[in-house]
Amino acid sequence: MTRLLIIDDHAVVRQGLIQAFHDKGFSAIETAGTLKEARAKIAALNPEAIIVDLNLPDGSGLEIVQWVRQFSATIAIIILSLNDPAQFVKIARSSGANAYLSKSQSMPEIISAIIFALANPGSFTSTITADQPLAIDLTAREVEVLHLLAAGASNLEIATQLFISISTVKTHISALMRKLGSTNRTATVKLARNHGFLL
Repeated sequence: MTRLLIIDDHAVVRQGLIQAFHDKGFSAIETAGTLKEARAKIAALNPEAIIVDLNLPDGSGLEIVQWVRQFSATIAIIILSLNDPAQFVKIARSSGANAYLSKSQSMPEIISAIIFALANPGSFTSTITADQPLAIDLTAREVEVLHLLAAGASNLEIATQLFISISTVKTHISALMRKLGSTNRTATVKLARNHGFLL
């Protein structure tokens, strides 16, 4: 009996995944719709596998991936998102995920990715290749900061949520502006959307 946690803010997506995994014999399935709820569920459930969306109401799913990897190298973690896959394969791998999948992929592909990751801790798979160098290469932490910027968070709020100093937040925002070629926070968010880093 594999303990699975599904983290997605859309109830329809959660229900579809629950049904598909129940049909494959997974019986201990929990869900969460926010980062805060996900952290509580992870502590309570101690999942063996996690499916997480990148875009959550209170931040980026990458926060969960990196947080989980601080205490477990063996939990299977699959990122399932609508974001432009080509931009995120490298970020997903560097954050510690076992796979990056698009929500347009079939349920059998998603289930196979979880089963493979459970059997092969430390592996990374994606049906999307990231061989082409990206015009804009963001780090996982920069994407987390970007999600909070898009939500209108202040430097202090970003620092508090990500457990980093305000000077580190400023460094990340400066890097984002430089990489995206913007001069202010609003333009940074707009350009990030144009490049597929935000929905």
